[in-house]
Amino acid sequence: MPEIERLLTERRRFPPPPEFARRAVVDAKAEARLRKAAEEDVETFWANEARARVTWAKPFARTLSWNPPFARWFEDGELNVSENCLDRHLAERGAKPAIVWEGEPGDARTLTYAELARDVNRFANGLAALGIGRGDRVAIYMPMVPEAAVAMLACARLGATHSVVFGGFSAEALKDRCVDAGAKAIITADGGFRKGAVVPLKANADVAAAGAPTVERVVVLERAKNEIAWHDRDVAWSDVVKGQSSERAPEPLPAEHPLFILYTSGSTGKPKGILHTTGGYLVGAATTTQWVFDLREDDVYWCTADIGWVTGHSYGVYGPLALGATTVMYEGAPMTPTPDRWWDIVERRRVTVFYTAPTAIRAFMRLGDAPPKAHDLSSLRLLGTVGEPINPEAWMWYRDTIGGGRCPVVDTWWQTETGAIVVSPLPGATETKPGSATKPLPGYVLDVVDRQGRPVGPDEGGFLVIRKPWPSMLRAIWGDDERYRKQYWSDVPGVYFTGDAARRDKDGDLWIMGRVDDVLNVAGHRLSTMEIESALVSHPIVAEAAVVGRPDPERGQAVVAFVTLKRDAEAGDGARSKLCDHVAKQIGPIARPAEIRFAEALPKTRSGKIMRRLLRDVAAGAAVKGDVTTLEDFTVLERLRAGEED
Repeated sequence: MPEIERLLTERRRFPPPPEFARRAVVDAKAEARLRKAAEEDVETFWANEARARVTWAKPFARTLSWNPPFARWFEDGELNVSENCLDRHLAERGAKPAIVWEGEPGDARTLTYAELARDVNRFANGLAALGIGRGDRVAIYMPMVPEAAVAMLACARLGATHSVVFGGFSAEALKDRCVDAGAKAIITADGGFRKGAVVPLKANADVAAAGAPTVERVVVLERAKNEIAWHDRDVAWSDVVKGQSSERAPEPLPAEHPLFILYTSGSTGKPKGILHTTGGYLVGAATTTQWVFDLREDDVYWCTADIGWVTGHSYGVYGPLALGATTVMYEGAPMTPTPDRWWDIVERRRVTVFYTAPTAIRAFMRLGDAPPKAHDLSSLRLLGTVGEPINPEAWMWYRDTIGGGRCPVVDTWWQTETGAIVVSPLPGATETKPGSATKPLPGYVLDVVDRQGRPVGPDEGGFLVIRKPWPSMLRAIWGDDERYRKQYWSDVPGVYFTGDAARRDKDGDLWIMGRVDDVLNVAGHRLSTMEIESALVSHPIVAEAAVVGRPDPERGQAVVAFVTLKRDAEAGDGARSKLCDHVAKQIGPIARPAEIRFAEALPKTRSGKIMRRLLRDVAAGAAVKGDVTTLEDFTVLERLRAGEED
């Protein structure tokens, strides 16, 4: 019996701990009120949340303009995200820690709200002096240091649209994103620390800037103290802020002003620039941070995600700072220099709310209980997971070993495109089940349907869709409205298709089954098979490549590449190593294939289309399923299954 079914059969369900529920921001009665209000009038519901959560420079009168599939929320209102994250807290929380930062080498800093506001204002003034202003796009390619958050908030203060690029991505990936966004500047650092080594961020930024004609300036934070090249377009962070005032009024911006573009992999191979705007995004991020993490004034909150991902945006920076919380940032690998590094930070910083990925949890599980049990984790009161469905075994280990059996576990489902958490338990009200994200939050209308959009029955698999617009939804794919329409609104009639498969059990709880397209979820990071295939084929020894995912107990999915070499190339470990390194250089280390299989040919239909679903079965070691009558050459499949290499 599968583990999920066993846990259900044994009724392994966990109500909120009574003491937690008594103090919860949203208890059972509050949840009932929220759901009733959302069901009666969802627009009025979100209007009330927007007025309660956000400080508006100009109040809005119009809640939603809906011209499917394009939404505009609170469009006649004005606000500034930076003001909401900083200025409004200064009177009461100026001396409160805003960011508590630790670096892998052991260095540490704490910035109060007053200090963070000072640094943001000085950097915003410096950017303005460089000619950066409202409507400009700025790429941020930074390590996990406080200056990364400063850069985001400074852009928001000016009305510049930021595009954060994960520091693990290659120069080529950064260049492509700068070109697509039309970035005017890149903000980077001389390097970042990861597993004891320095990541050459400035060198990558140099390559990207050289290939992106719109980039006029590269701002460089000197903190790794490694040797870098300097060019005429470069300016040191210290020179940008030198002599700048610590005062700058936030720019009042329309609610639909572009706040950020965040690129995520797409099934066509070209990354999609997901556009989020100012008002609706902040309403979603602030509201869900409060609901899901039950944040209170004395909490020390740690979301382990890098700011290069949407989780780092919504729940590392904007959500917690909008609520006036203390948020922890850590630069480096979870197990460097020792396997207990994270638990040491939890103990010393007295972290109360902890939000991480199932990939990390499974990695810690493999090390056993000794590392966490060497530390006092009694400060923890709430645990969260994000990035992919969590298997029940990992859920139970997380609850029992890390949380001591006393902490609610909130298993959250959402996407870059949704901007904020959509499905999650409310920790003071919801009975949880290991492996299920439970129910949609109030104000979100989800369903599980067939291809025609008809709801499926309990425990029947189907497509996960969102039936009504929500404030933090993506507004478009940057520069490509038609792709936005086709990608998200054409597969299932009249609704937003998430791209995930799911099922609802008889209690109405959702079980996310994973992606239904060719976008892989590797350690919580979405990677395009097409992008990896393109990188492989760009190597001179490769004639053709097909990439699929196989189940991986630690990383969710692992990248498996089937490669046909050119005639004069030799297969073997040397070629494998070269190709893996090539993919890592072209895209980033996260895309490095876990396995490369060489093949004389790939299974194709008579029209020449590679049958990737067959390759997925081969990669997983499973029996080939489904119709194979269109396969052109059956011997190709037979040789692959037999493990032949040519």
